Amino acid sequence: MGAAAVNPFRGLIDHLLFNRSFILTYHLAIFAVVLTLAVLHWAEKAVRWRRQRITRLRVLKTDELYDGDAETDKPKLSVLDFRLDSTGTRALGESSSSGGSTLGRGHSPLPEVLDPIDENSPLLHQRHLPSPWLTSRIKAFLMYQPRNIPLINKTLPSNGTTIIVLAMVSLNIFYTFYRIVFTVPELAVLAERSGLAFIANLPLLYLLAAKNQPLKILTGCSYESLNIIHRRLGEVLCLQALLHAYTMLAVWYTALRELGVSLSHFLSISTVLYGIGAFLCYELLYLTSLRSFRQRFYEVFLGLHIFFQAGALGFLYLHQLAFRNRIYILLALAIFLIDRLIYRLGLKSATITADIAVMKDGETTSVSMTISRHTRRIWRAIFGQSVRHSWSATDHVFITIPSLGRKHILQAHPFTIASPAPEANDEEMYLRLLIRSVDGFSRDLLNQAKHMSSHARQALTVRLDGPYGSYFALTMIAESDHAILVAGGSGIAVLWPLVHYLLTLGRSTDTEIIPISLLKRQNIVLIWIVHKLAHTTWLSVAEIEEIERLGVQVIVPDATEDHGRPDLKGIIRNAVVTFEAKKGNRKSTRVVVSGPDSMNRLVRNTCSSLVGEGSNVDVAVEKYGW
Repeated sequence: MGAAAVNPFRGLIDHLLFNRSFILTYHLAIFAVVLTLAVLHWAEKAVRWRRQRITRLRVLKTDELYDGDAETDKPKLSVLDFRLDSTGTRALGESSSSGGSTLGRGHSPLPEVLDPIDENSPLLHQRHLPSPWLTSRIKAFLMYQPRNIPLINKTLPSNGTTIIVLAMVSLNIFYTFYRIVFTVPELAVLAERSGLAFIANLPLLYLLAAKNQPLKILTGCSYESLNIIHRRLGEVLCLQALLHAYTMLAVWYTALRELGVSLSHFLSISTVLYGIGAFLCYELLYLTSLRSFRQRFYEVFLGLHIFFQAGALGFLYLHQLAFRNRIYILLALAIFLIDRLIYRLGLKSATITADIAVMKDGETTSVSMTISRHTRRIWRAIFGQSVRHSWSATDHVFITIPSLGRKHILQAHPFTIASPAPEANDEEMYLRLLIRSVDGFSRDLLNQAKHMSSHARQALTVRLDGPYGSYFALTMIAESDHAILVAGGSGIAVLWPLVHYLLTLGRSTDTEIIPISLLKRQNIVLIWIVHKLAHTTWLSVAEIEEIERLGVQVIVPDATEDHGRPDLKGIIRNAVVTFEAKKGNRKSTRVVVSGPDSMNRLVRNTCSSLVGEGSNVDVAVEKYGW
């Protein structure tokens, strides 16, 4: 009683001091998660490298692999011969004595057998799969993507991603409300805790948003895959800021008002004013980052995102009087500036003269350039390289074309590199972007291309920031026995380089004389869903015929504009079932899809269903997360 009577605020002070020490453990929790992911990632890489090396060494000891002629180096041509006929449709190849038939015309079903039947093929193609184990059911559940949220039509991620997001949200709920007593005197404790949780999250928020960050090296997760966590964390911060503002008003109403402090006086306090400014900036930042706003006003979104970030950090710095709290703000600012100035405008930037042309469909612009390769130095490999050094399949770049107008000087728009990645010995590298006209930048670029073609000019100066990308799809698909690549419309720009990557996998660094084609016979299937027949002209007949000659099965159903959507689920399922009937279900099938959200979900859930039935299937979705 004596201590309480002497200092009735002792309990409140103890709780406030606990807040400051407790919030520090949040960073330890985040560090533990990152460390765990890093250990798992690098352990997986070590196991993969050891497995590949053992496979190659076994081949080295097999002398008969070198006794044959050069034909053994050629890929096995187990392929349906799809080619472009004179009308521009994909036709199923036929012998000289057979009649012609067209794939997909009127939704004709996919042929049952994707591989030619030989003496080793079973007489009856049946699936002999074991009963699904618990692990298969769990994997299928994690892979499954639920329907969009009704009314607001919000796209949900896969169940696995949702669980990760919920874990992050739960961690923040725990650190916001742990040991909080929900009484009027304790409102100040909750107000400070929510504010501390907000600023403690700031460096992580900006790190997840950065295009160049150490998390990719540590965990293998690129910024695209982390972007959904960045967006959900941003929403959590908005709620924490709202809770902080509400509880501070409650503190005024229950305590300061009783002491004669008016609301106008409370709101006019400088630190409170700065806090209101930061609160408004972050809430407006969230509202202008919503998908509906981004898709309709992308250029406006880009400008406001930078403007509100700068304003919010400035107001927040002035709002926080304690330097221990300002450290978080300075760290977030440092991450933002290093990513933007040192990397995106410095190390990873390249100004190049490009040729632009309007494609035959009249709504797509081709931006192509030939780049002289720069020597790749070790420090560049560690700290970042530009497109002048190289890039990988599925990589993308941010393109800026100042000559399109003032509003485009500071705008950078992401597009996948549609041309195959250069090989190690290429001194001249060819880079091509396919940009479909929608609105804003893409529409202005198309109009510029039409204007330049009418004046016999094709070249303009572009600035490229990149390359950026993830190695997950590359690694997954390269190690598979059966690769299925599903492109929807302009998604072919993502998967076309991936096809060439699979066809031209390099030789091992330690056994240079052994082609990978000798180590694994890989079935490759490319499925391309197009909206208009004219879109098939994005790739030339010669390019299609070349990959067919190298063993790729190409499936292009009739354009959806004329015949509706094809039975993509049936096509994928038939491809997997046929392969497993021929090779066995222990062989791996890996699927990479790039297209509209609805198509991505269909492919993902088809794979989830197959996994639940016991198939060895995995899927990767290549799409932007901003």
